[in-house]
Amino acid sequence: MLEIAEITFLDIEEDEKYTKIIEKVLKQCFEEEKLEEKNLYVDIVLTNGKHIRELNKKHRDIDKETDVLSFPMFEKEEIVRVNGSNENVLGDIVISIGQVEKQAEEYGHTFEKEFSYMIVHSFYHLMGFDHMDEKDKIQMRTKEKKIMNILGV
Repeated sequence: MLEIAEITFLDIEEDEKYTKIIEKVLKQCFEEEKLEEKNLYVDIVLTNGKHIRELNKKHRDIDKETDVLSFPMFEKEEIVRVNGSNENVLGDIVISIGQVEKQAEEYGHTFEKEFSYMIVHSFYHLMGFDHMDEKDKIQMRTKEKKIMNILGV
């Protein structure tokens, strides 16, 4: 199988644990959405609060740290037309590891569960899903819950 993630550690220490979780979660997402033959991959940057705050300010004009940012490369309708003959990036995901750790503690669950959810949530943003209105939110949450249940986290 084609590499489905290109992972960059930016201003944080490289950790194989993060890489294994990303690969496991994205593999399940790609299988669920039948993307294995599309020749797509996700670019993931794992970073700290300072860097993600700068990106949040630059791209969303929100001057505060956030947990994750997603930058899709395709519109929802375009993904089904990707033919797999060329390698394409589905999109970019930037995750603040420090924020994931804080949220895991705050919500009373494991780092793996929170980190996995950030990946799944961002993946579906890359797939064109959103949660701005209730109908879309239900559709996105249903997909997220299914993946999380399959993963058992």
